Amino acid sequence: MNTAQTLMQMQQLRLTGMYHAYQSQLELPLNHQLEGHELLEHLLQSESTHRSNEKTTMLLKVAKLRLSAGIMQIECNAARNLTKQQLALLAEGNYLKQAQNILITGATGCGKSFLACALGHQACLNGYKTMYLNMNRMIEKITLAKLDGSYLKMLNQLEKQQLIILDDFGLQTLSQDAKLTLLQLLEDSYERKSIIIASQLPISKWYEHINDPTLADAIMDRLAANSIRIELKGNSKRTKI
Repeated sequence: MNTAQTLMQMQQLRLTGMYHAYQSQLELPLNHQLEGHELLEHLLQSESTHRSNEKTTMLLKVAKLRLSAGIMQIECNAARNLTKQQLALLAEGNYLKQAQNILITGATGCGKSFLACALGHQACLNGYKTMYLNMNRMIEKITLAKLDGSYLKMLNQLEKQQLIILDDFGLQTLSQDAKLTLLQLLEDSYERKSIIIASQLPISKWYEHINDPTLADAIMDRLAANSIRIELKGNSKRTKI
């Protein structure tokens, strides 16, 4: 089999990373081309890297993160009440392995959504299925799903996620359906998956915001049982724009 046939077969087998790596090798002078086991190792590594990058691209596309944020962009200092050590531990993703929730609170513009999206981005890089939902949009989505009969399909889609980010919690009154859906999400994820909630409301006000003693007890019990709490402080980041 000549090199042209080999390249064609790689394309047919959808070995894209291997194809490009082999093509690059063939473009080098003969005395610079890898041979034998070294070439095989290089081609396999290239294919593995390509598939990993493709998976990350797909996960980020599905996640639909509101902000293009990365862990390296997060500002850590005493004024923000966030240390480099705390951020490093979160970036490692142990909270996902331990199915812990993250509750991020703070004043408007202090970077809650940015931090939540950065953690979502990192989760995608680590191979976790992630979905970002703005609470206002989620409430609308639940209402429409109830009307058109796609509610169970929506729940099944959410149930497949390993990390769900609920942003702007507390800005809009929760409908009864939204409260029940939130409880269902927490029930499905309890001790199995993680949920990140970002809110300008202090956690002490969440019970009041839910405004239903029975559901509030159930929701807060599941949220608080295994959670990491981050209270961001400092001036609004938006003033710098």
